[in-house]
Amino acid sequence: MVQSSMEQAPPYHPQHKVRIVTAASLFDGHDAAINIMRRIMQRSGCEVIHLGHDRSVDEVVNCAIQEDAQGIAMTSYQGGHMEYFKYMKDLLEEKGAGHIRIFGGGGGTILPEEIAELHAYGIERIYHPDDGRAMGLQGMINDLVQRADFETVHSVADVAEELKQLHHAGHRGIARCITAAENDPDGFSAAFKAAQPDVAEVPVLGITGTGGSGKSSMVDELVRRFLMDFPDKRIGLISVDPSKRKTGGALLGDRIRMNAIHNERVYMRSLATRQSNLALSKHVSEAVEVLKASQFDLIVLETSGIGQSDTEIMDHSDVALYLMTPEFGAATQLEKIDMLDFADVIAINKFDKRGALDAIRDVRKQFKRNHDLWEATDEDLPVIGTIASQFNDPGTNRLYKLLMDHLAKRTGNNLKSTWDVSQDESEKLFVIPPGRVRYLSEIAESNRAYNTWCEEQAEVAGNLQALREATLLLDPADQQALIQKAEEVQMELDPKLMAWLDQWPALRARYRDAVYSFDVRGKQINIETTSKSLSQLDIPKVSVPRISGWKDLLRWALQENLPGSFPYTAGIYPFKRQGEDPARMFAGEGGPERTNKRFHYVSVGMPAKRLSTAFDSVTLYGRDPDVRPDIYGKVGNSGVSVCSLDDAKKLYSGFDLCDPATSVSMTINGPAPMILGFFLNAAIDQTCEKFIRTEGLEKDVEALLKKKWDDQGLQRPTYHGELPDGHNGLGLLLLGCTGDEILPADTYARLTSEALTQVRGTVQADILKEDQAQNTCIFSTEFALRLMGDVQQSFIDRKVKNFYSVSISGYHIAEAGANPITQLAFTLANGFTYVEYYLSRGMDLNAFGPNLSFFFSNGIDPEYAVIGRVARRIWAKAMREKYKASSRAQMLKYHIQTSGRSLHAQEIDFNDIRTTLQALYAIYDNCNSLHTNAYDEAITTPTEHSVRRAMAIQLIINKELGLTKNENPLQGSFIIEELTDLVEEAVLLEFDRITERGGVLGAMETMYQRSRIQEESLHYEMLKHTGEFPIIGVNTFLSKTGSPTLTPGEVIRAEVEEKQAQLDHVSALHACYDSESAASIVELKRTAVAGENLFEALLESTKHCSLGQLTDALFEVGGAYRRNM
Repeated sequence: MVQSSMEQAPPYHPQHKVRIVTAASLFDGHDAAINIMRRIMQRSGCEVIHLGHDRSVDEVVNCAIQEDAQGIAMTSYQGGHMEYFKYMKDLLEEKGAGHIRIFGGGGGTILPEEIAELHAYGIERIYHPDDGRAMGLQGMINDLVQRADFETVHSVADVAEELKQLHHAGHRGIARCITAAENDPDGFSAAFKAAQPDVAEVPVLGITGTGGSGKSSMVDELVRRFLMDFPDKRIGLISVDPSKRKTGGALLGDRIRMNAIHNERVYMRSLATRQSNLALSKHVSEAVEVLKASQFDLIVLETSGIGQSDTEIMDHSDVALYLMTPEFGAATQLEKIDMLDFADVIAINKFDKRGALDAIRDVRKQFKRNHDLWEATDEDLPVIGTIASQFNDPGTNRLYKLLMDHLAKRTGNNLKSTWDVSQDESEKLFVIPPGRVRYLSEIAESNRAYNTWCEEQAEVAGNLQALREATLLLDPADQQALIQKAEEVQMELDPKLMAWLDQWPALRARYRDAVYSFDVRGKQINIETTSKSLSQLDIPKVSVPRISGWKDLLRWALQENLPGSFPYTAGIYPFKRQGEDPARMFAGEGGPERTNKRFHYVSVGMPAKRLSTAFDSVTLYGRDPDVRPDIYGKVGNSGVSVCSLDDAKKLYSGFDLCDPATSVSMTINGPAPMILGFFLNAAIDQTCEKFIRTEGLEKDVEALLKKKWDDQGLQRPTYHGELPDGHNGLGLLLLGCTGDEILPADTYARLTSEALTQVRGTVQADILKEDQAQNTCIFSTEFALRLMGDVQQSFIDRKVKNFYSVSISGYHIAEAGANPITQLAFTLANGFTYVEYYLSRGMDLNAFGPNLSFFFSNGIDPEYAVIGRVARRIWAKAMREKYKASSRAQMLKYHIQTSGRSLHAQEIDFNDIRTTLQALYAIYDNCNSLHTNAYDEAITTPTEHSVRRAMAIQLIINKELGLTKNENPLQGSFIIEELTDLVEEAVLLEFDRITERGGVLGAMETMYQRSRIQEESLHYEMLKHTGEFPIIGVNTFLSKTGSPTLTPGEVIRAEVEEKQAQLDHVSALHACYDSESAASIVELKRTAVAGENLFEALLESTKHCSLGQLTDALFEVGGAYRRNM
């Protein structure tokens, strides 16, 4: 029985102007909750300052104080939540803002006893999943808004002392004064004049422009340059966004785009227009006066997006910047824009857009007309093309210098800029060349043309067979006309297809022989074609079609074919590799030693060691372990802590990383190049270690370690605890040093080459899907893509052929809420984007194609039954037909992880049933590797027991389920064939939709992918909530207790000793390699600026530097990721 749908509570409308800061302490894509929640808050009449993902406690607290918010609403679900929330409360109290109320949620990962502890500590409310079931989304928000519905400043009298002391006031005093001005402008004005009769003149830069012109990004870039240009000066920002007339709520969304404002020399306040229907709040004048009295050196005032006639910014600023984009329409529209009369400087932002050169020409012409500057040259006009989103953009550099010069000249202040600028115009560093922007539609057209050709050829083959068979029924004297017609028809049939039809009986016979034989590199391979059942029947490993009609047979050959044959619909290998089940051993918790022990535990007795690694969120964001509570709490939780080469060595020790039976998968994205550098150096040092032991050079290692560590009074890196069963010690000899410090250069180079050509595995590194879905992005998108390209180029140069440079992931797109078709379409589109990017860098497709792999989630929707078939088919057709790639590059290799989204915190035992069905889909579909989720992952880090049970699911399917003795069980099914065709066309249609938006990167700029994913996520959640989509044990078939969210019997958390060991290791590493790391970082930055291969530099710098050191260095030369709303 399905539960009746819950009635949605009416919104509670606050009595006061409630301001809420919303953010996610980690990813914002895995859990779209915070975006859904903040939208409901806005709809309820709140002013929401949204910060997005990966926010430190300090950032959130400072924001809440500067914005004078009543509440902070956080999502925190990946470990470290106790320390995070308590630290937030402590910091608020320390800064005199204990009145700000903290709200949070984290799914089932925040346990009931932890919630009680946080409530006792002073956290206002932590919402549990059962609260959501009982109250509904609106009900939870109503509760939150009611609790935050109070005045922070009751009257102007409350800020009398702050008004007198504004020149000494901290951020909280400034914020309270601005709130007083908003609440009682007349009373505030009188009190302010009395308290501050002589307000100093402070230059005000006004920034206005059309909606979506990039004002927030531009402000951030100007602030970043100001702080570097004037190391001792302070800057105040006032940003205005419109209120919604219908609800009174507002999204104050400028902060999310800014990276530079988290600085003690910066104050920022977001104002809502509060029904004024103008680009500025009625209280801007008061806010500006408050900042002037606070003696900031520069004030920046940013308006909300304006139309053609709004010039209000001129009333409040000394110098005005008007920001526009090339997409203003016909040149005659420029005559209607008042700001072209009044702006001191005009920036055509997003100068990489089509028509930018025409736009700047037309704007300059109009500016000359408006100002009677008929003789002026274009270079003399204050009209500049900029790309604010591009790190260190030369146009933005010129704009900054021009604005500072105008301010100095206009106001006579001492803001004399020394910023070094070139006269270079902004020029987009294109990832995909403009001429290739239709690549996805070209692929769709190519694949559809292939499908049409298939149908035509199948029809011809059918006609030819009919003619030949009819000929046999006639007397010889009557056959000539049919023979002649058959010869004419055969001319329309591709000769290769005719040859295949002629050879088909022999090929079919080979699969029915007891042994199938073929040659690989001159060696004959013999494979038994059947296996015995308990009933002594010979079960064929590959079933061949019984159809004899050429039309159906040829259609099958061109669209299905045998496993290992184009278009690889049934699989990329003729037969599965023996002794290499697709099972992956998943681990990631605590320090490197604990995860290493888990790897050995789950892989014992397995012929192939396929290690899949999860990293903690400190590592995922490229940081080092730290004592700061909001970092400390995350160290080793929900993943393993890895911050150095020695950590990587310990993590994978006891496994021969260069053994063909070993492969390692690393689920990391933003800092993937650094982690990959650690891993490859660990593999190289294992190879060196084997050589050192063979040559008896252990004493040299000991002497070096004594000199480097012991003699300096530093603790050597060691493996903490006893080695687990099966651990042979490999990988630990060179802890604290590297092979090149022991061996001659030529020997080390030879061993390095051997290791890199043999090591197997994959690093996820897929930055496109991170931006679209999960968001562990840390660098600017362009820089992150450059790093990926450098890794692939290095792989080509060093002949790394057995390690995938990227795992193009749909898993995280699905986990963020996408349906199966969207997951598949977005993921393949991302894959083709990498292909186009690498081709544009001059790489050989046949050299890099085999280094690409894919990673999908498997749910239980019908489309998941064919997700691998469709992916292989589309990829193979595109690679052969469109890109003319080799057969090896045509083969799509993919990993499946069962759906995390279908793991529910209620009736968790039922999760294994869902996982079993998903694993069955994946194995029947011939996935290359498979990770089955543990049933308790919905509520905790998996235990040893649950991980072993999850692995048993696929082992039982592979070893015990009789039908898996056959390797192509889906072929021949009517529904599978129809589903395959339906999903294939749906994906190609999505390719066309993405092309209409400028390709993958163009669509990302308008957040098309993120919007689609969130829409689909909300659709699913609403169906689940109403019961229209039945989920057993969640909204139907509930237990007599109502199937509440379960509390785990065993909670996996990093131990204090593990955290301290990581802190001690980082400290010792920095001390030991002080001079080496400094030199490495200088060389790394030089490499970046010079445009050389950064991954080659990282292979060296990862020997001496910690993860955090490398991340900070690359931020300086590549820029930080700019979050999106």
